Amino acid sequence: MKKNLPRVKVLDIVIAAIGLGLVLLSVSLVYSNSRGRLMVHISGAEGEWLQPLDRPAVIEVPGPLGITVVHIENNSVHIEKSPCPNQTCVAAGDISAANLWIACLPNNVFVNIEGADDPLEALDASSF
Repeated sequence: MKKNLPRVKVLDIVIAAIGLGLVLLSVSLVYSNSRGRLMVHISGAEGEWLQPLDRPAVIEVPGPLGITVVHIENNSVHIEKSPCPNQTCVAAGDISAANLWIACLPNNVFVNIEGADDPLEALDASSF
């Protein structure tokens, strides 16, 4: 019993190659521009914000308890003011490296830094 498999035509190969090329081009463009540039990603109950870490900004993020104020300056970010009762997010202080985060859970605000750090600066004792 011989199964009849569909024959692959030249046009099928060309279309697949063009599709693969477009995907690879898109991936390279996206990751080449973001390498080395850290971005602050803020998500709240009413939306999301994406801001470069190297550009000063004050962002007011609305939440269920009120406004949380996120402050970006000197290549670091911190929560300056929050309506939450325990103020743990304000006490967390500044963050300035990729993959670090601060959360104000009562007000549903999450701040993290995305991007790739310089690999030589990212070494620490846990790297061994």
